[in-house]
Amino acid sequence: MSAAQKNYRPDTLLVHAGTLRSQFNEMSEALFLTQGYVYESAEACEARFSGKIPGYVYSRYSNPTMTMFEQRMAALEGAEAARSTATGMAAVTTAIMGLVKAGDHVVAAKALFGSCRWVIEEWLGRFGVTSTLVDGKDLAAWQSAVRKNTTAFFMETPTNPTLEVYDIAAVADIAHAAGAKLIVDNVFATPLYQSPLKFGADCVVYSATKHIDGQGRVLGGVILASEKFIMDHVHQIIRQTGPSLSPFNAWVLLKGLETLPVRVARQTETAGKISTALDGHDKIARLIYPGRADHPQADVIKKQMKAGSTLLSFEVKGGKQGAFRFLNGLKLIGITNNLGDAKSLITHPTTTTHQRLTPAQRAELGIGDGLVRFSAGLEHPDDLIEDLLTALDKV
Repeated sequence: MSAAQKNYRPDTLLVHAGTLRSQFNEMSEALFLTQGYVYESAEACEARFSGKIPGYVYSRYSNPTMTMFEQRMAALEGAEAARSTATGMAAVTTAIMGLVKAGDHVVAAKALFGSCRWVIEEWLGRFGVTSTLVDGKDLAAWQSAVRKNTTAFFMETPTNPTLEVYDIAAVADIAHAAGAKLIVDNVFATPLYQSPLKFGADCVVYSATKHIDGQGRVLGGVILASEKFIMDHVHQIIRQTGPSLSPFNAWVLLKGLETLPVRVARQTETAGKISTALDGHDKIARLIYPGRADHPQADVIKKQMKAGSTLLSFEVKGGKQGAFRFLNGLKLIGITNNLGDAKSLITHPTTTTHQRLTPAQRAELGIGDGLVRFSAGLEHPDDLIEDLLTALDKV
């Protein structure tokens, strides 16, 4: 895109950025289903493989459809470069592994998606990388966790499932003073509502499976950072180990990006209406929504987020039994572990995404047996509110 085009607003970038057209000048982005590429000569093949001339070599790590998705995401995020991956967890794992080696140390917030916490606590340890988990809200805890061998900080904000929000700029300052890099999982905020790179983060990761697809069709992930960060820490891992995004999935995600602002705006509006409808309900012990003034980190949200979220969490009274009665009373809203879908979804973290944690660990994070996480879809908000209230009557 030209310099002028790069100044377009996000809605426009999500329709046009990164588009590559073949000789046929197709309107919709082309889907390139090919594993390899043909070269004009042996000399051209050698030059392509050595990097002396640009071009595609093998779709394990580069493909025109993948490039369009990566460039569009980079334009939206305000990043210099991006690399796509097969899943969101592939993006998280690749970004972290690219920063560490045996003997290094990682500091991460305790409040993480179950698989992310497993990577930090279990996977890295197998390769001689130690870790410290901290209360992400406590800046002093981040500071005190730093060691001489700390190379990476990792957080998700808002968190899954309690929707805590952490001060990205302050944590980035602590990381950089220690010579470390900060990776932020920005899935719950979406690139529309929060821009971690602008607040000092070195790398942003997404599960594109969520809002970016937004219609429950494919898996995908993406890593965004400076060109230097990508080339120094990400590119070779993807090239050599192959956590590759399917070109078909990249094409589906491209089409999902075109409607991202429309979907996320509607879902956020709905989530806000639902939080208002459920506020003070006698069957709910606690309600958490980043768009509310009573959110515990409302001051941080005001500083770094443009809007609330498509998600809210609330604790149903009666523990697991109460939560299950509520969930089983739903007729419209689907019980599943996904989020960011056009269909409204709900999950019980204690028995799904965070079941691996001990009861004490869950209690420390505020994940009670009655907690449920709701992801607003595109249904009429009144229908969703009626479904939720009717189900709460079952508790």
